[in-house]
Amino acid sequence: MFRLLRTIILVMFAFVAGMLFERENARESCEALGSLWVMDVCVGMEIE
Repeated sequence: MFRLLRTIILVMFAFVAGMLFERENARESCEALGSLWVMDVCVGMEIE
């Protein structure tokens, strides 16, 4: 039972780390285009 719980917790940590990593990449891409990053949304030029 403990192994199952440990696996679930590790998967949750990996998911959160992946989400934070992708959010940072999106912010950097937005700023590289000269747009503004406001409340987790890229505002300005459209991304194609």
